[in-house]
Amino acid sequence: MAERGGAVAALAARFREGTPLVSAWCGIAEPAVAGLLAAEPGFDTVTLDMQHGAHDFDSIARTVPLVAARGKPTIARVPVGAFSTVSRLFDAGVSAVIAPMVNSAEDARQFAAFAKYPPLGARSWGPLPALALSGLPADSYLREANGFCLSLAMVETREALDAVDAILAVEGIDGIFIGPSDLSIALSGGAGLDPGGSVVRAALDHARARARAAGKRIGVYAHSAARARENVQEGFDLIALMGDAGLLRLGAQAALKEVRG
Repeated sequence: MAERGGAVAALAARFREGTPLVSAWCGIAEPAVAGLLAAEPGFDTVTLDMQHGAHDFDSIARTVPLVAARGKPTIARVPVGAFSTVSRLFDAGVSAVIAPMVNSAEDARQFAAFAKYPPLGARSWGPLPALALSGLPADSYLREANGFCLSLAMVETREALDAVDAILAVEGIDGIFIGPSDLSIALSGGAGLDPGGSVVRAALDHARARARAAGKRIGVYAHSAARARENVQEGFDLIALMGDAGLLRLGAQAALKEVRG
């Protein structure tokens, strides 16, 4: 029997199971790339990147059905401050939106306003693709969407780390997502890029503890498979594994090593 809400509601349902989820991360704006990665059994979801990747709303709208065809949910990361895009992405059928550079409770409230229907927010009505993918009647979608359209605020600056409790306390924010690279730059004052260093690891431990205390989700980007494995063991709810270009390069390197010795 198909799960209620289909792929659109699947991310929230999987989170409730309590097992860490691994996401593919796609910056290449070709729907087939995300579709191929979604076909891999080890990926629980696919994240499409509009901030540093080439995805835009049109490419995401074309990609979501391919990922959903594999029974998997789609996550999207918007550009900095592009909160007005959030409701359109949920209308298109994504299951979660990651918003970068959320540095305060006020930033978080603005994000939540576009992510949630009243009374939690001010999302306007028009989720036609999401209705088709979810299989839910309109009134059911309206009642239930605030529970399965998830908002994840990125913590990637010293300011955000200091305000993490206030961000997590905002009603309508479902969790946080850590960007270790930007966090390492911020915490070093721009002195270096060290996403796996001890300072960033300590910050991740702190953020994870605060998310747990708030009863909310926490995700993280992993720059390598080894680091992703550590993140799984550490108990993060969502781990984004590298990126499509990085996986392509690793595959090419492995094949060339076999060919050339």
